[in-house]
Amino acid sequence: MRVQSRKILRSRESRLKKFKIRFIIILLLLGLCSAGWALSIRFEGETPSIELLDCPKYCGMNTELSIKISDQKTGLRKVWVGFQIDGKETILYNKSFPVDFWKGKSLENTHIMKIALDPKKHFFPDGNGALRISVWDYSWRGFFSGNNTYLEKRLIIDTEYPKIEMISQKHHFNQGGAGLVIYRVSEKETRNGVQVGDNFFPGMSGLFNDPMVYLAFLAVTHDQGPGTEIYVRAEDQAHNQGHQPFTYNIRKKQFKRDIIRITDRFLRKKMPEFNKDSDQSNSLLDQFLRVNQDERKANYTKIQSTCKHSKNVKFWKGTFLRLPRSATRAGFGDRRTYHYQGKVVDHQIHLGIDLASTYHSPVPAANDGMVIFADRIGIYGRTVIMDHGFGLYTLYCHLNRFSVKSGDIVKKGAIIGHTGTTGMAGGDHLHFSVLVHGYFTNPLEWWDKKWIQYNITDKIEMSREFINDGL
Repeated sequence: MRVQSRKILRSRESRLKKFKIRFIIILLLLGLCSAGWALSIRFEGETPSIELLDCPKYCGMNTELSIKISDQKTGLRKVWVGFQIDGKETILYNKSFPVDFWKGKSLENTHIMKIALDPKKHFFPDGNGALRISVWDYSWRGFFSGNNTYLEKRLIIDTEYPKIEMISQKHHFNQGGAGLVIYRVSEKETRNGVQVGDNFFPGMSGLFNDPMVYLAFLAVTHDQGPGTEIYVRAEDQAHNQGHQPFTYNIRKKQFKRDIIRITDRFLRKKMPEFNKDSDQSNSLLDQFLRVNQDERKANYTKIQSTCKHSKNVKFWKGTFLRLPRSATRAGFGDRRTYHYQGKVVDHQIHLGIDLASTYHSPVPAANDGMVIFADRIGIYGRTVIMDHGFGLYTLYCHLNRFSVKSGDIVKKGAIIGHTGTTGMAGGDHLHFSVLVHGYFTNPLEWWDKKWIQYNITDKIEMSREFINDGL
């Protein structure tokens, strides 16, 4: 009995000893796994990232660099940014980031730097230099110095603003009219043109042999009077800006005031052409006001966007044609007041000339050019837009049908369509407009041979003589 008890006791002790051994082994394995896991995190090999958010190749006096750095594992330890030019290096940014000692990680994973190069302050000369960026994280790699990412980018310091030389002279403009300015820019690859109040008219090269000579057709819009500021400006790739004022004068114009009487008959006839699902419950007047205001603005925006990419080819020659044997029914810049049932309901400005002839009269192209649009545009109905080169366009509206399509090269006098009543037209007529880089101008000027000669062609010929162009 005692012998059996001792055997049982020894067996229990043996099992307990084995259990302790296994438990200790498990603890050691868990410890080793935990240590290995922790070390794998602390010795992680993923390098920090560097992203150049805004870092242009050309840098001027006020260029600001925007750089994003990040490390999502152990976080950011340090960043260093320097700029090297002419064998000298200047430190632009140097920052260390604090660490959470309990977690063994940085307190910051992402950081965005805004760095002003400021060539004047740092005495950087104009020329080629190198932006150098180095970032470290809190990994234990590299003998505890962390993973490192290095990036270098070539930059060009340019602090000289482009010079502008005026070539054309005698700049006289009419309120609501067009004009031409010719000038030379000292630097290549500039964004240049003429600023007229808040409107910018880009300069275009290609008419002269000298690629640095630009011409800019411009418009003094109907609401820009004699006090409007006009000057040439040029901006280079480093955003240095040059400004050149010149002598000019703007003749003030009084525009006609007109009353348009809206009838229910007209509304019942026209509104179905413009109806939207949301209009069904609205009155005819409400539908009309939506079209005459919102639709008109949207149509104007579409026309402007269509007239933004002109060919640098002078298609047109001489005076522009008007619809033959036609009477003027409305003028450019007319201040229209809309009356409905004896009450004033709206005000708009007429940005073209309405010409009426016989029913479905053939419409000739006003001058040589390229058709860039032949389709419907809201209140303008069936519309053709022609590009005559260097930002000059003509627009033909309310057509009954087209005789051309987009991409056609059309000669002066060729029939492009026939008059009609499409769009917001009360009767058969042609709405004719002239645009400069998307801005409406008075067509009367382009029908006037003397105006074109004095303000456009003479300037071009005199400029050729001045620069000895040889064309």
